[in-house]
Amino acid sequence: MSNAGEDFDESGDGESSSAAAEAEAKAKSLQKLKEKVRVSRTSMILWHAHQNDASAVRKLLEEDRSLILARDYDQRTPLHVASLHGWIHVAKCLLEYGADVNAQDRWKNTPLADAEGARKHTMAELLKSYGGLSYGQNGSHYEPKPVPPPQPNKCDWEVDPSELDFSNANMIGKGSFGEILRASWRGTPVAIKRILPNLSDDRMVIQDFRHEVNLLVKLRHPNVVQFLGAVTEKKPLMLITEYLRGGDLHQYLKDKSSLSTTSVINYALDIARGMAYLHNEPNVIIHRDLKPRNVLLVNSNADHLKVGDFGLSKLIKVQNSHDVYKMTGETGSYRYMAPEVFKHRKYDKKVDVFSFGMILYEMLEGDPPFAGLEPYDAAKHVAEGHRPPFRSKNSLPELRELTTQCWSADMNHRPSFLDILKRLDNIRDNLPSPDVYHWRIFTP
Repeated sequence: MSNAGEDFDESGDGESSSAAAEAEAKAKSLQKLKEKVRVSRTSMILWHAHQNDASAVRKLLEEDRSLILARDYDQRTPLHVASLHGWIHVAKCLLEYGADVNAQDRWKNTPLADAEGARKHTMAELLKSYGGLSYGQNGSHYEPKPVPPPQPNKCDWEVDPSELDFSNANMIGKGSFGEILRASWRGTPVAIKRILPNLSDDRMVIQDFRHEVNLLVKLRHPNVVQFLGAVTEKKPLMLITEYLRGGDLHQYLKDKSSLSTTSVINYALDIARGMAYLHNEPNVIIHRDLKPRNVLLVNSNADHLKVGDFGLSKLIKVQNSHDVYKMTGETGSYRYMAPEVFKHRKYDKKVDVFSFGMILYEMLEGDPPFAGLEPYDAAKHVAEGHRPPFRSKNSLPELRELTTQCWSADMNHRPSFLDILKRLDNIRDNLPSPDVYHWRIFTP
């Protein structure tokens, strides 16, 4: 009886232990579910703040007031997001629910610093009325560290503005910070990016300008626009590059409507060569604004392309080939923007591959992606998982497949530019038309 009893007790202990383990497993599973829901709701409030949806933000806060403490991987709060864009109603809602007006992100920026850096004056006044302070790096969409004045071999490229001849200058581009002119330097036609005089003393404009100069000094490649010099010691600030007579790919595609398969492949090769050079490790340059307007034709014959305009680029020292660069903000042009950038998520050099895919689509189809939508709406549509449809029946299936892979929602599924070059070379080599072979002179 004693042994039977002992056996019975041991069996009971086993059942108890099994039940305890099952209960513990269920508790862990429930905790994981709660954490998943929590992460999802955190993403939702950041997303709705980004979308200027004050009612959705308020609804989330009514359901869970602790979401006012939500932060993304860069420690940015919904108030940072609203402040950067100037979404007043969203900011008021967040402040009403007790948002920390002086919360700091990974770069030690406050919401007010973001608002001032983005020149959202009404937002800045609202934040000040709630006790907002301006400290940090004046907005994380700018350089997190001050860019020092360019120094190495400065005598080789510092240009005396008296050497620049604007007597027959033509405007070839204009932006919020400056203008691009065709002028002459020592008798040679050049393209000059000139910072507007009223902005030449602006600290952040000077930072961006120095950043671009520091990038261009390092670049030497036949498919990248050549930097010639800069004016950094006198005002206005100016940046001088080679002048390419063919204009930009945007206007060329607009005029041509559609391209032959041979032209598409060879143009794509030129762009991919330039981008493969920029993405070369360990010093990776992410363009971040690759679009047809920033791809230039060498001459009117349109037989050679170069990648240009690095005003939004980032030079990054890669520690290993799988590094992801935690940069946020709607950097670049909406119509060609990768979804992870639009959603303010972490991204890497594959954002340029996505943009390349959109350009490849435009060359194949003859129209920009989602041409019927405004640029912001097109980017939102893409972020929601949509892609422009292929309508042309003349494009090669291999090119459509490559385009589809380049604009994959998962950046890890997008090919590198070195892979793209190999595939384009293979596609070109298998074309039946003999006229492709004159392009081989541009093959590295």
